[in-house]
Amino acid sequence: MNTNPKFAVIGGGSWATAIAKMLCHNLDEIAWYMRSESAIEEIKLNKHNPNYLSAVEFDIDQLILTNDINEAVSYADYIIFAVPSAFLGKEMQKLTADISNKIIISAIKGIIPETNSIVGEYFMQTYDIPQENIAVIAGPCHAEEVALERLSYLTIASGDLNKAEIVANCLRSHYIKAKISDDIIGTEYASMLKNIYAVACGMAHGLGYGDNFQALLMSNAIREMKKFIKQVHKMKRNINDSAYLGDLLVTGYSLFSRNRMFGNMIGKGYTVKSAQMEMNMIAEGYYATKSAYDMNLELKAKTPIINAVYDILYNGKEPKKVFKKLTEKLD
Repeated sequence: MNTNPKFAVIGGGSWATAIAKMLCHNLDEIAWYMRSESAIEEIKLNKHNPNYLSAVEFDIDQLILTNDINEAVSYADYIIFAVPSAFLGKEMQKLTADISNKIIISAIKGIIPETNSIVGEYFMQTYDIPQENIAVIAGPCHAEEVALERLSYLTIASGDLNKAEIVANCLRSHYIKAKISDDIIGTEYASMLKNIYAVACGMAHGLGYGDNFQALLMSNAIREMKKFIKQVHKMKRNINDSAYLGDLLVTGYSLFSRNRMFGNMIGKGYTVKSAQMEMNMIAEGYYATKSAYDMNLELKAKTPIINAVYDILYNGKEPKKVFKKLTEKLD
């Protein structure tokens, strides 16, 4: 077992920046790929990512910064992907380096819209990566709180628990607790689904519903999530663990949540396009909603919350009317 692996982070956003910060706490050197050459030059000059989590200061000697994905991938044994799911395919088109023997770690928390697959499945199907070489980083953990070094919790899921433990050890610190799990499929689906429920929670807030209803909404959401994941992959799991319920709650309630923010804007009357244009970050829940809805046409799990969010985002139905009907279906 390789106890001194080399890591690369793929992505230049807030979560990628937070992961780079966590890794730098434990490793002497990491590779970090981002598309923006100007952002790379800014980090080299001022030690900060100018666009995301700009309060985080890096030791430049620890970073191999590059806008060539092949350089980062060739350097590393373990590759952490932290780009929006909608853009992963485009980034992978640039890849010519061999990744067949790499450990692929998804920190994306979304679904690939072109294939309706979670990231792990995408790498298995498209690049023949064996499942034991794939891992997932799940929360509950917001990038903004990592930047502030507030106590946060991660779950690292993999079919190979030894590899999961290596990743966990490289992320742990005095403010990061990390545990491991073998439920790689359920954990990744939960990371995708919780974004949809966070959009729903934001919509409810934007429409003027209070804490009482939002608590009811979240309690129904975790049960809905359980039914959906059970249809996808049956195994013994405790849906109340932090990787499922905890991640759902922080994404649904936190003011840092971009999915809640997106939903809140829709609830207040923004169109989907105008809300997306105003936000500086990608709300994964938008893409996840269509994928989950389409998947469930075959799975046939009972998902009134997903259906409601889909009707609003993709069928153009009025949020107020949709939520009024939804309130009659929840208990």
